[in-house]
Amino acid sequence: MNKKKIIRIVWSRLIENKTTCPRCGSTEEEIEKAVNKLTKLGYRINLIKHEITMKDFKKDPSRSNEIIINGKPMEFWVSARTASSPCCSVCGDSECRTVEVNDKSYETIPADLIMGAAKKAADNSWVV
Repeated sequence: MNKKKIIRIVWSRLIENKTTCPRCGSTEEEIEKAVNKLTKLGYRINLIKHEITMKDFKKDPSRSNEIIINGKPMEFWVSARTASSPCCSVCGDSECRTVEVNDKSYETIPADLIMGAAKKAADNSWVV
């Protein structure tokens, strides 16, 4: 039997009238790239896209564009930190999530960062 590591990725973003902001829209493209590359490398990916309502977003804008990998924030796996910057579109002028790694800030989370976090998380997961 070929054993593969399972990576569970939960990505949350604000959806209002079937629309999200450009920041989250671009992150979605990057997540898809990361998932495709990881799958080609033999990982089993369980990707869950979670929609946040405007009501919940207003309570905590930092939950939008949040990536949880195997139960922990992506930032945990890559020694990053969460920050924020003004957004646009459906988010209005809310301070939305950014990620900072090595003095570089990302509004759109790049596929390479997601993959790095996922691979580290996989090293600590069950093999089935």
